[in-house]
Amino acid sequence: MNILLKPVITEKATADSELKNRFTFLVDTDANKVQIKKAVETNYGVSVDKVRTMRYGAERKIRYTKTGIQRGKSARIKKAIVQLAEGDTIDFYNKL
Repeated sequence: MNILLKPVITEKATADSELKNRFTFLVDTDANKVQIKKAVETNYGVSVDKVRTMRYGAERKIRYTKTGIQRGKSARIKKAIVQLAEGDTIDFYNKL
């Protein structure tokens, strides 16, 4: 089971990482805080102080077309904000 899906790179998440040393990841919806902490520590070689998680439900969408009403929904996601120890940092751009 892959716990860390991808890092979130938005303006808000980037500012949070630069100012407060917090990094945001999209994670598996079934992962708990202990699993997320271990995954970040092993993948990036840093020590984690705190993990905050947020769950987002699926967005329902309706589209009106010639053939009728099309209904659908997006996938549910879970975000994790990881607070690193003082002096540790993650560089997402070094492998580009």
